[in-house]
Amino acid sequence: MNTIAIIRNSAAKSSRRLLSASSITSSSFASPNRTCHRTLLTAANHSRIRSANTFLSLFRINSRQLGFLIKPNGDSDFSSVVRVACSLNVRDFSTSVENRVNDNNFERIYVQGGVNLKTRVVERVDEEEKSVNVGVVEKAKIEESEAEREAWRLLKGAVVSYCGNPVGTVAANDPGDKTPLNYDQVFIRDFVPSALAFLLRGESEVVKNFLLHTLQLQSWEKTVDCYSPGQGLMPASFKVRMVALDGDNLEEVLDPDFGESAIGRVAPVDSGLWWIILLRAYGKLTGDYSLQERVDVQTGLKMILNLCLTDGFDMFPSLLVTDGSCMIDRRMGIHGHPLEIQALFYSALRCSREMLATNEGSSNLIRAINNRLSALSFHIREYYWVDMKKINEIYRYKTEEYSMDATNKFNIYPEQIPLWLMDWIPEEGGYLIGNLQPAHMDFRFFTLGNLWSIVSSLGTPRQNEAILNLIEAKWDDLVGHMPLKICYPALDNEEWRIITGSDPKNTPWSYHNGGSWPTLLWQFTLACIKMGRIELAKKAVALAEKRLPLDSWPEYYDTRTGKFIGKQSRLYQTWTISGFLTSKMLLKKPEMASMLFWEEDYELLEICVCALNKSGRRKCSRGAARSQILV
Repeated sequence: MNTIAIIRNSAAKSSRRLLSASSITSSSFASPNRTCHRTLLTAANHSRIRSANTFLSLFRINSRQLGFLIKPNGDSDFSSVVRVACSLNVRDFSTSVENRVNDNNFERIYVQGGVNLKTRVVERVDEEEKSVNVGVVEKAKIEESEAEREAWRLLKGAVVSYCGNPVGTVAANDPGDKTPLNYDQVFIRDFVPSALAFLLRGESEVVKNFLLHTLQLQSWEKTVDCYSPGQGLMPASFKVRMVALDGDNLEEVLDPDFGESAIGRVAPVDSGLWWIILLRAYGKLTGDYSLQERVDVQTGLKMILNLCLTDGFDMFPSLLVTDGSCMIDRRMGIHGHPLEIQALFYSALRCSREMLATNEGSSNLIRAINNRLSALSFHIREYYWVDMKKINEIYRYKTEEYSMDATNKFNIYPEQIPLWLMDWIPEEGGYLIGNLQPAHMDFRFFTLGNLWSIVSSLGTPRQNEAILNLIEAKWDDLVGHMPLKICYPALDNEEWRIITGSDPKNTPWSYHNGGSWPTLLWQFTLACIKMGRIELAKKAVALAEKRLPLDSWPEYYDTRTGKFIGKQSRLYQTWTISGFLTSKMLLKKPEMASMLFWEEDYELLEICVCALNKSGRRKCSRGAARSQILV
């Protein structure tokens, strides 16, 4: 049997640097000296390469092996180049890989450090791998429109290859864009609609490769100003780069960005949540659950959960995050407990509860997930929900209440209710507000958070129906000429100057500040199918289909009704293209949507966190709201 060989080579020369390729497909590099060893470039290694006085430390991955973990050599210095026959790094256990004699199909992993020594047979991911499909998904054979055919051509043209295998799609692929910034990278959140489009079409290879490669990039090293972002953090994006080795040799590397290069230097909170959601979708739509059962995948999943469930000073069950940590990645006054993150967090917890292997080692984590799901659902449903009745209640709030029985628990001052809201809220609709903190309610309507609350059943059935009622009643405001507004209304005048810091990109009714984002279409379609309102989704998709091909598939639209292409909008934006395709495919095969959303889990509503703790409290606010939650 062969074991992993870690070869320590001579120190890398300080003159080595990253080389940006003009194209990211494997065929782009015609030099005969180009090599492909599936090299990972961590964020820390990236910074070392860029420094003239430090050394290169790269993990080399054999092209026939993916997704396997090895424990990093803690005493290795930066003066050696570490080349590893397989990938990655595990913090909790060590693995070794052995090739079976005369067997080209499988590899064995022996996992150390548990109660039992387990032998697992893991599928190989290589160029000859065929998509796993057990009949759950068939390739769409329904006639496609001209817009769909163009969209598929553009989506496939945006695919990124790494060592000959597809690993994702670039954020935008405009051939006329000479300054792509980071739009030529693969973003985790951006790739989700692309992945769903491929999965619904029966093409799973790129999704599987993406899940495994992003898992390998999961954070365990210090990145920003020598502070760790937290073990388990997923990068916002990664890029395939070429690195010069000795002589004229080149090597492909994966270069992740954990926020240290982003505008504002904010780590992405939502990347790990989207990764978990996509992992579940992969299993549901392909029938291949072996991926989520792998040791390395289970370990990565636990690391994300441990990062999210870490105890802190916060008293709320919602996640406390900074501004710019999600789809709205610039300062927009959403720091604190933004709805979008809470909805994705709730979804990721529900996904994890389905996928986590049940054993002695995971029992405490599963218990923590159940408790958090229960507390989070109550918190959002009770305190984030507003409709005409609730607004009138807030309007009559008493303040400075001190007791366990206080009605105004967060000391919200009635003067916070904006004038636009009193005239805007419909009689038969409602929504979940954007944020809640002590003495602060953000009454803006954030579309992604509300849609994902429907999809994940974070809202009650009655609340979910009311959200779609509001969108229908306020169609001109939230949809207009192009679905859908990222938030409503826009910040303007002095409010815009103070909250956004006079951000010239987030001017009123542009970009994140009330801009219209076509990528939200697929989530709107999914929510409508779940709630039996498919006619709303068809109406929105028809609007998009007329304009998107003519406008070159822009990233976002400006003005109050979404009439103009965004002033700084990138064209041929991939998640605009894939969001449209995913919506069309879901409308053609609505039965597939049931694999992507969640129904109400009534068992969660019976779990009372207060009853499980040892504080000895006699009262629990959950009981007072149980009748409302169960509708």
